[in-house]
Amino acid sequence: MLDIGWEVLTLLIITGGVAGFIDAVAGGGGLLTMPALLFAGLSPAQAVATNKLQGSFGTFSAVRYFIKQGLLKPQNHLPEVVAVFVGAMLGAIAIQLINPEFLGVIMPWVLIAVACYFLLTPAIGDIEKEAKLSKLAVLGMMFSIGAYDGFFGPGTGTFFALILVVFSGLSLKAATAQAKLYNFTSNIVSLAVFIVGGNVVWQVGLMMALGQSTGAYLGAKMVHFKGVKIIRPITIVMCIAMSMALIIKG
Repeated sequence: MLDIGWEVLTLLIITGGVAGFIDAVAGGGGLLTMPALLFAGLSPAQAVATNKLQGSFGTFSAVRYFIKQGLLKPQNHLPEVVAVFVGAMLGAIAIQLINPEFLGVIMPWVLIAVACYFLLTPAIGDIEKEAKLSKLAVLGMMFSIGAYDGFFGPGTGTFFALILVVFSGLSLKAATAQAKLYNFTSNIVSLAVFIVGGNVVWQVGLMMALGQSTGAYLGAKMVHFKGVKIIRPITIVMCIAMSMALIIKG
């Protein structure tokens, strides 16, 4: 049992709130929560598992808001949810068997490329367009990103949204709402695997969930009313921040 004082718990709750807001808008909240959990004294395995617990509350809060506002109908996206579910389950199992360090080398440059794409394509996601790939091809991508989230994780929400905008033709606002549904799915599946492994620090994760839920609700509300104006700049900033963090860590 970890001995964590109320001062540190309060800091974790606040961090969870800020991260929940960022995650709901653009993804990348783990950039804040993971270092905070390690600072609180959790082992790396405990930090990853507990981060999935508190993150699940945040994505659920955002999904719930989008559903209530009519921006998301989960029943219309069941094939994608299943693809993400299976991918995340395999990824969460694989991380316990394979060292994920190689992804730490590749992902910073992928995130920088995503940031450049958003920066150099100012009209991306302003309006819905015709899909460029078949439904089956997009399902394959959803499976792959789900597996990536279960295995590694940084930037998952951003990747989901980018795929939906570029290849499914969705507006950035609609893609962000759907991305939260898929991110919630991958979080829950990964969490279940980590619970079996016994690495979740429940008291910490549930306290952070209070902040996560509130921050995610406010972030989802911001997406609803501000749309592309708020999503694009935060996505660019978070992609660059995540890539720099991964480079420094590596």
